[in-house]
Amino acid sequence: MFETLEYNNPRLVYTVTQISNEIKFILEDSYQAVWVQGEISNFKLYNSGHMYFNIKDTNAQIKAVMFQNVNIGLVFVPEDGMKVLVYGKVSSYPKYGDYQIIVNHMEQYGRGELYESYERLKKQLKDEGLFDDVSKKPIPNLVNKIGVVTSQDGAAIYDILKVIDNLNVNVEVLIYPVRVQGKDAEKEITQAIQYLNEHHKNLDVLLVGRGGGSVEDLSAFNTESVARAIFASKIPIVSCVGHELDFTITDFVADMRASTPSTAAEIVLRNRNNMKERVEFLKKSIIDAVNFMLGVYSEKFDRFASSRALTSPHLIYEDKTSYIKKLNSSLLKNIDKIFESKFKNLKNISHELNIVSPLSVLKRGFSICFDRDNKIVKDSKNIDIGDDVNVKLFSGNFTAKIVVKQ
Repeated sequence: MFETLEYNNPRLVYTVTQISNEIKFILEDSYQAVWVQGEISNFKLYNSGHMYFNIKDTNAQIKAVMFQNVNIGLVFVPEDGMKVLVYGKVSSYPKYGDYQIIVNHMEQYGRGELYESYERLKKQLKDEGLFDDVSKKPIPNLVNKIGVVTSQDGAAIYDILKVIDNLNVNVEVLIYPVRVQGKDAEKEITQAIQYLNEHHKNLDVLLVGRGGGSVEDLSAFNTESVARAIFASKIPIVSCVGHELDFTITDFVADMRASTPSTAAEIVLRNRNNMKERVEFLKKSIIDAVNFMLGVYSEKFDRFASSRALTSPHLIYEDKTSYIKKLNSSLLKNIDKIFESKFKNLKNISHELNIVSPLSVLKRGFSICFDRDNKIVKDSKNIDIGDDVNVKLFSGNFTAKIVVKQ
């Protein structure tokens, strides 16, 4: 159900400047001197010497400034997470509708709740061994696939891609966009790390982080669930939360810590870039070696080109032909000698064989007698009267019948 507002008649209309100036007057008139207790966050000390920060509690925060001519007397260095008691006046800046406390005095009151919570978690995880070096996985020397868990709209992703472009390296980049601050940031970062480990196991490294910010802005990286997800990751993780002075819990748990996202990209791609330079060096070395060998063989080629074999090959042919003729003549002479020697030996052997040959005996008038089984008859006892025998002479043979046996 809608409520209808009744307007004043006649209307009193303010300009933006008028209402802003009235608010400024009311604030500065009402809070000319106030004591405020709270926790410092997003502390920045500029080159001018002026200090800008927020004073906050659980439910709200107020901008504050302490100028150089006042803070020069401080006996301590303010920092994020420190509880302080400040004295000053409330001032408004109408142009932007902001208000702040101009601090004239500051006392240290103690550590803030956020810092104390950070220290408790840090001690707990350290005692459990989540920070131990033995649990940290090495970053591969040659990175081909990078996973990035960060905001798709933040400066971190652009810084990482810029480094990759400047290094001119060919790598695959898988971006898992998450919130990096706010109530859902812790859950989304945790889920992103778990998802990439389950579905993209081929990633060589994960870069988890964001650009710089206040302690509150970085609080998601100081949570237990994110820390445990990093510790359980099978993929090596580089924590790259953009703040160079302080450390988050993720910095202690991660396999490597980088001060900024761009530094993280440089670290993981450094070896790849070095390898590229090494390849270029080896390429040049190989080319130099090849050119050297070409020079050596070029000299050899020149010597061969001017040699007798190439300038007067017919002379070599004539020399070889003459040599072959000599070998042929010598070979023929040796063959004749061998044949003559072998013929003489053969003749002697033939003579010796002829002497012991049965034909030589038959030639002298002897004969050989064979029985009917064509066996040589060596004894008259082996034949009987009436047997037919075959008689072989030197020339021819005849058959005879035994009529008398002695």
